[in-house]
Amino acid sequence: MASFFFRRGGFVATTWFVVAALVLGGGSACNRSNMSADARAERAELAPIAVATAVATAREVPSYIQATGSLIADETSDVAPQTSGQIAATYVNVGDFVRQGAVIARLDDRDAKLRVEQARANLQQALAAVRQAEARLGLRPGGGFNADAIPEVRAARANYEQALAELKLAEANERRYRELVETGDVARNVYDQYRTQLETARARANNAREQLEAAINAARQNNEAIRTAQAAAEAARAQLALAQKALADTVIRAPYSGYVSNRPAAVGEYVTPASVIVTLLRTNPIKLQAQVPESATPLIHPGMSVSLEVDAFPERRFTGRVIAINPAIDPASRSATVEAEIENGDNALRSGMFALVRILRGQAQRIVLVPRAAVLRDQSTQSYRVFVIQGDTAHLRVVQLGEEEGDMVQILSGVNDGETVATSNLQQLYEGARVKLELER
Repeated sequence: MASFFFRRGGFVATTWFVVAALVLGGGSACNRSNMSADARAERAELAPIAVATAVATAREVPSYIQATGSLIADETSDVAPQTSGQIAATYVNVGDFVRQGAVIARLDDRDAKLRVEQARANLQQALAAVRQAEARLGLRPGGGFNADAIPEVRAARANYEQALAELKLAEANERRYRELVETGDVARNVYDQYRTQLETARARANNAREQLEAAINAARQNNEAIRTAQAAAEAARAQLALAQKALADTVIRAPYSGYVSNRPAAVGEYVTPASVIVTLLRTNPIKLQAQVPESATPLIHPGMSVSLEVDAFPERRFTGRVIAINPAIDPASRSATVEAEIENGDNALRSGMFALVRILRGQAQRIVLVPRAAVLRDQSTQSYRVFVIQGDTAHLRVVQLGEEEGDMVQILSGVNDGETVATSNLQQLYEGARVKLELER
């Protein structure tokens, strides 16, 4: 092997001519050994890279099932009137919040008021008929029926009792004079006189009994007239109640507290019970419908905690609980629908929003945390890397990231608890690079 040196204008060119043939086998091994030694020598000559470091720490966090879903109103109601009529006034607009029972709209109520007055007059007339029927029997308003309290019945009963007394006297006289005739103490014509008196008294008693029964029947018939009048009064009272309800139905009220999302009806429009006055949404609590994989459905049950994020509030996390799980699996997506109830007191969440959902499980998961400054993203492979410092050497680790927590980031795999990671000059580091510790945190 020979070397030739040419010096021209301060420029030195060195040309090497290798004239020796490489020997296969042992010669190659020897060459590789020489190259490895050269690499070690070159690395020994490189200055170590100064890096700051931090220690990876581990802690337990709740595990969760992640899914996507949409927000819908807890209740959606197309509020309609219960009666037909012309809209006289509306009191809400789209976007307004209304309380339960608040007046939304009012129909023209002039006809309804007239029907109420008519029904009220009919009721007064029916009540007067009841009082008249009671007076006919001598009853006080609301008094119970007692036939013996009727004057006609009392008179008939007194006449019947007098007739019975006369009959008893006539029977006693007839019996005594019959015995005297048999003994011959009186003449038969005297006995015949007393026997005639007995028959007359018996006929008078029978007539008095019939008069008493007739008086009682008449009183009962009059009492039935009272009942008929009372039934008519009840019917009139029911008609008044219906008329009053029809009047109340001209006022359309909110069935629950919520926001008005639509108001298609306007003043002057004629509406029926099939017409929509407003569409009302109850958004507190708001309902979440999330799609979870089929394999995750056995792990979910009502009452589990749920957290979600929406694009409109990236820095805010909303919480709720699972309230229902659809027992059917969608054959197209192989997923099940999980419903959750989310507190929405400030109405920040709106129906139709897309949400990233996490259903928290009871079992805790152990994760490793490192500073965000320790993570390097490889643009070519779209992967994340961390350099673990062992002694004075940096070792590259491909990691899987979890959630960010302030200045820290979760490492799901690739770094163990207690290992030291580089947090500065990551762009200069490579596998096997020499480092010197600048600052240990």
